[in-house]
Amino acid sequence: MGHLSGSPTVATLIIIVKTGILILGGLITYFSLKAYRRTGSSALRALALGFGIVTFGALLAGAFDMLLSIDFATGVLVDAVLTFVGFAVITYSLYVE
Repeated sequence: MGHLSGSPTVATLIIIVKTGILILGGLITYFSLKAYRRTGSSALRALALGFGIVTFGALLAGAFDMLLSIDFATGVLVDAVLTFVGFAVITYSLYVE
C-alpha cells in the first residue's frame, strides 16, 4: 500500500478523503467547463483549467504513492506544486474579463 505506514484506519481515511477530492474536483471542473461552453467566457475556461489542475494533482500524488511507490515527500511535493499552479490559474480566472 505504498508509503502509508500509519494505522490501517488512517490509510483508509486518506484514501476516502482523496477519493472525495477527486469526485468533487471533477464535478467542479465539469460544471465550470459546461458553463464555459454555454457562455464562451474565458474566465470560466481558466476556472475549469485551474480546478482540473488541482484535481489532477491530488490524483497524481495518490497514484505516485499507491502505484509507483514514490517516496511520500515526492508525492506531497507533486501535489503541492500542482495545487499551487491550479490556484494561480483560478486566481487569474477571477481577473479575466
